[in-house]
Amino acid sequence: MNLILFLFKAIGISLSGVMAPGVVTAATISAGARSRHAGALIAVGHGFVEFPLMFLIMAGMGKLFELENVQIVIGLVGGAFLLWMAVGMLRDLRKHAPSDETPKTKAKSPLWIGVILSAGNPYFLLWWATVGLKLATDARGLGVFAFALFAIIHWLCDLVWLEILSFTSFKGSELFGPRRQKLILLICTIAVFAFAAWFLFDAARALIHVMAANP
Repeated sequence: MNLILFLFKAIGISLSGVMAPGVVTAATISAGARSRHAGALIAVGHGFVEFPLMFLIMAGMGKLFELENVQIVIGLVGGAFLLWMAVGMLRDLRKHAPSDETPKTKAKSPLWIGVILSAGNPYFLLWWATVGLKLATDARGLGVFAFALFAIIHWLCDLVWLEILSFTSFKGSELFGPRRQKLILLICTIAVFAFAAWFLFDAARALIHVMAANP
């Protein structure tokens, strides 16, 4: 496979994943209201998980993330963190009047948000065990240089998109004023709650299935 054609394919697939609305999108918009470069920091935290994961999957650990018990644990941990994050965001919103400055979520630094939302997201890990594994395998087949280039370009897709989101959110906080910005953050908080419920529900359903199959 031609390296240039492969990289175009990798960029297209990577962007389709990173630009899909998800919990990282909501967290980036929320953090971006306070810092225009929050997206870059979240991408760095994401990279701390993603780069080692790429090499571990290529070393044969991709099958591990397909195990139901592993997905259950990751889903429960990730869902619990999202729930804690959403509760902190909601409490912070309730403490501030519309005339106050933009609320500050208790979700810690954007860097750690990137780390935890990546390591605790079973769908992200499953993507790497399936779609990502195919891309990484194709890249390795083209050589070590192609694999390294693929890893960097894939991460750059995350970096560029998340930085755009946080910059847009930061500028929005200046243009819309505190009242409308608070509404945007409320929507993001609701989205994080919804993803927490989704993660926990899927993990609980899988756990019940495993327990029923092994009485």
